[in-house]
Amino acid sequence: SAVLEFADVAPVPVRGRIRARLWLAGRFSAEEDRLAFQPTRVVLRQRSGAVVVDPAEFADAAPDPLATAEARLLTHLADCHPDAVERLTRLVDPAGLHGAVRVQPLAVDRHGLTLRVERVRSDGDVRLPFHAPADDVAELTERMHVLLSQAAAASCPRPLQRHRTDREA
Repeated sequence: SAVLEFADVAPVPVRGRIRARLWLAGRFSAEEDRLAFQPTRVVLRQRSGAVVVDPAEFADAAPDPLATAEARLLTHLADCHPDAVERLTRLVDPAGLHGAVRVQPLAVDRHGLTLRVERVRSDGDVRLPFHAPADDVAELTERMHVLLSQAAAASCPRPLQRHRTDREA
């Protein structure tokens, strides 16, 4: 028997970069000229908690159509469009931004964008759902433009708080 552990690491530098962990418990068996792993237990742990996933459902699950482009898309958004990230905070409940010192894109999938809101002593994640699923990068681009249009139409920007460091005191 064996346990395999996988970590989902955010491509953008944020506090707490491990977004999720997946554990597969099971056994290896010889099949022709290779080893095959047969999971008997699948556990997914995210910030919201851990869930046990049925091994058959796990085997049947399809990857998100944006998974292979996610790292490139998020780093591009963070590095080249910080103004757009800040504009998107207009869609966040003001209470969710209280004490925020930095907001970074954390994840994107076909259903929406997740922002990491960092505060001096804590952080949290905010989900911005798309109006419809995106099945490819072209559709994602359109969904992001819709979010940015909604943000532009929202109330005035909420400036992030800047806390003095000991060096500035």
